[in-house]
Amino acid sequence: MFRLYFEEKPMHRTIAIIAVLIGWLAIASPASRAAAPAANVVEHLRIEANASGRPFPHFWERVFGSGRAVLVLRANYQRDLAMMKSHTGIGYVRFHGLLDRGVGIAGGHTALFYDKPTGARHPYNFSYLDQIMDALEARGVRPFVELDFMPPSLASDPKKIHPFWYHPNVSPPRSYAQWDDMIRAMARHLISRYGIDEVSKWYFEVWNEPNLDFWGGVPKQQTYFTLYDHTVRALKSVDTRLRVGGPATAQAAWVSAFLRHVAQVRAPIDFVSTHVYANDTAANVFGTHQKIPRRAMVCRAVRKVHREIARSAYPHLPLIFSEYNASYSNEPDVTDTPYMGPWLATTIARCDGLVQAMSYWTFSDVFEEGGVIRTPFYGGFGLIAEDDIPKAAFNAFALLHKLGTIRLDPRAHSALITRTRKGDLAMALWNYSPPDGTGPHYTPPPAKRSERIFDLRIDGVSASSPALLWRVDDRHSNVLSLYDAMGRPAWPTPAQITELRQAGRLAKPQHVTLRNGRIRISVPQHGLVLLMLRGRSTH
Repeated sequence: MFRLYFEEKPMHRTIAIIAVLIGWLAIASPASRAAAPAANVVEHLRIEANASGRPFPHFWERVFGSGRAVLVLRANYQRDLAMMKSHTGIGYVRFHGLLDRGVGIAGGHTALFYDKPTGARHPYNFSYLDQIMDALEARGVRPFVELDFMPPSLASDPKKIHPFWYHPNVSPPRSYAQWDDMIRAMARHLISRYGIDEVSKWYFEVWNEPNLDFWGGVPKQQTYFTLYDHTVRALKSVDTRLRVGGPATAQAAWVSAFLRHVAQVRAPIDFVSTHVYANDTAANVFGTHQKIPRRAMVCRAVRKVHREIARSAYPHLPLIFSEYNASYSNEPDVTDTPYMGPWLATTIARCDGLVQAMSYWTFSDVFEEGGVIRTPFYGGFGLIAEDDIPKAAFNAFALLHKLGTIRLDPRAHSALITRTRKGDLAMALWNYSPPDGTGPHYTPPPAKRSERIFDLRIDGVSASSPALLWRVDDRHSNVLSLYDAMGRPAWPTPAQITELRQAGRLAKPQHVTLRNGRIRISVPQHGLVLLMLRGRSTH
């Protein structure tokens, strides 16, 4: 979710912009660009292919975020979703604005709508709701149902409008009786259409980031708690099997207070959800003045919330980070580049075992929070750029999808060693370094980068086992190489779009072979590789 312009005080924002400009000038200076790369690093790993290991669920690819709900009806959104399904383990999609006027569930019309399955007459229109859910179902994914924003016909303050391009209303309902009735009617409709066995597998999350300006209640926390209480009870009154959670806060906030509240009022709770971004500040997330690097922030926040749940009255509640990314603002050097591969791998390695699911924000740049997209590569949150062009980050997810379900745990600094259900070894190896730049302007990568060399000795397989090696880095599976060569056109021609789509595909793997049980692999900065060892065990 784009928050750069909405959460900082004006003076703080000015200071931040000046700091970004100073940093950009330092990065762009000739002296900086000419500096010699750091020396290569060699990492020696000894891997036992038959070690017992531990379960490694793919928590990072169960849920993905997306643009607002009504965009699901667009053909390019649906094409991008199909691409995600074919290359990742996506199971759920989360989006804002299901109750917004664009979906029209409670649009304020006076006519009563007839619900044929139930025989009920009500003032709600579920036409777009059904089309949205049907489109997800047809592509093999389920909704992670985020219940917001306020339908204009129910809003207590018609002027409480968020600055997003589509201007959702963020005020509390003028009548909780009306809100409860709408929530119950929608739940009954979904169950009658899809069946409780299916809908009970969905997630229902109450609102989005109520601690920021997405919620207009005053005071924020207590009015949100009231909203949660009404919503969860309305849903559970329809069927107790519906899964409901919150508080869906930004910056990993409010979790302890929220769990104390639901315990005090005995409100149902099935999961905890919250958000964090890698460039959130320690002041906002932890209330400290630490300088937490981008690669560490997300999992530091995950660990914090994990502890808060463990110390609460609900120590076994599932934890879902229903938004995360390396940046909450549009930074082309971050989300558009191969930097995302090592960042994602680092985050997965460190968050393993602490969280049940993490929802990357977002899978596609079919996205309108800041307005209509002006150019394919602007630092958008999506893994797939405008015109169905895969970014390097999409290919990073495709590689990490190949990891196995058992994690073998050598003390590796930059490696995830796993075993698949077939007994093959799947290893992610990476070379993390900070992004080439920050802020809204793209910085071309330097001509030379230092490398991390992995010297692998693998026991328990044939000494001459064949393997496959995939790469995502500046020169592999990275559409920006071609886009730069084109001169970075703001509006590529149809012929250029076809070329960019082709260039954005995951590069074919290299065939390699162990020699005496060993192999050396060089990985450049911002590089990620996936080594799949298909040899049979020697045991």
